Amino acid sequence: MRPADRLFQIILLLRHGRVVTAAALASTLEVSERTIYRDIADLVKSGAPIDGEAGVGYRLRRGYQVPPLMFTGDELEALVVGAKLVRAWGDSALGRAAEQAMARIEAVVPQALEQRISASSRRFLAPDCLQPAPLREPMALLREGMESGRKVLVSYRRADGELSERMLWPLGLVFWGHCWTLGAWCELRQDFRTFRVDRIGAVDILADPFDDRHGHRWREYLAKARGEEGAA
Repeated sequence: MRPADRLFQIILLLRHGRVVTAAALASTLEVSERTIYRDIADLVKSGAPIDGEAGVGYRLRRGYQVPPLMFTGDELEALVVGAKLVRAWGDSALGRAAEQAMARIEAVVPQALEQRISASSRRFLAPDCLQPAPLREPMALLREGMESGRKVLVSYRRADGELSERMLWPLGLVFWGHCWTLGAWCELRQDFRTFRVDRIGAVDILADPFDDRHGHRWREYLAKARGEEGAA
């Protein structure tokens, strides 16, 4: 990694305003702590508002504007692959957002990197034949319910074909490589449940809110899911 790229990475690692030790920075960037000390000194000299000291940790003062991004070729390739996966496996609104994001990036990158994006777009394919678009469309309304903190009423078809109607608190979505699942609190079962998105039919977003502003219930769902996996 070039020194200039490493300095930018340090700014990104400190941008959340939390104290980060030199050891943690060194481990993430795969350099020595002595190199981190030197880099921090260079950043401070250049005007970056970093507080802290060796042996304690460093923090970037809030309000500091991170310089405009400049992607490497590999980073752009990762974004291309990600956008293709979103278009192939996400709902149509998310797919359009991925296309728009890539169009914005292509509009500002240098010509050489624009050619890298074009080449990557040709070389990487993400077929959507394993999960046709109609089976992914419930994601759009589930995402809206998650973001607005509102309950959703869904029709659900179990693996054995039995249909049911569930009132859910949509907490998060998990992609398993072949399908999406919804982690939710189910009012019928009064417990956390997991639902395959491709088995969800109609989705109605209700006016009734649920409270997961700080992600507490989502973390509880994940903790329970991990526990059940361990028990299995």
